[in-house]
Amino acid sequence: GAAPSYSEPSYSTPSYPAPAYPAPAYNKDNKYADITITSQSDERNLDGSSQWSYAQSDYTTREESQAQKKMQGVTYDSYGKESYGEVLGNTNKGSSYWVSPEGEKFTLTWTADDAGFQPKGDHLPVAPVHEYELPVAPVHEYELPVAPALPYSRTGPGY
Repeated sequence: GAAPSYSEPSYSTPSYPAPAYPAPAYNKDNKYADITITSQSDERNLDGSSQWSYAQSDYTTREESQAQKKMQGVTYDSYGKESYGEVLGNTNKGSSYWVSPEGEKFTLTWTADDAGFQPKGDHLPVAPVHEYELPVAPVHEYELPVAPALPYSRTGPGY
């Protein structure tokens, strides 16, 4: 048989109005240049540890390492019964560095382990240190009573 023949497709303008929102506009004077990744690493080890990092063209960096550690914790058996004992947990430590749009430089380091999440950085708020004066017990001056000095004479056998 002969191949079927088709007529040329034709398109007509839709009968509904165009959407009532503007086309997206892009700022040509973007003061933030496109940021690119300048280096990146990701290493996973058989013992469960890992480390990864990246650096960007805007000087932002981030690195983190993770290791498994035996620690005390809560475990659940297959029936949901809770018990306390040795568990395998993750410990993480890492750092980030970045520059704000105003040019301020920030460094953040942290550890996260069985003692919790502990961030450190000069930009982080610090709880005020309270100086307490210990109360001092009043000192009382007492005059001890003195026994009166009476004349004493030895009497009895042998005297």
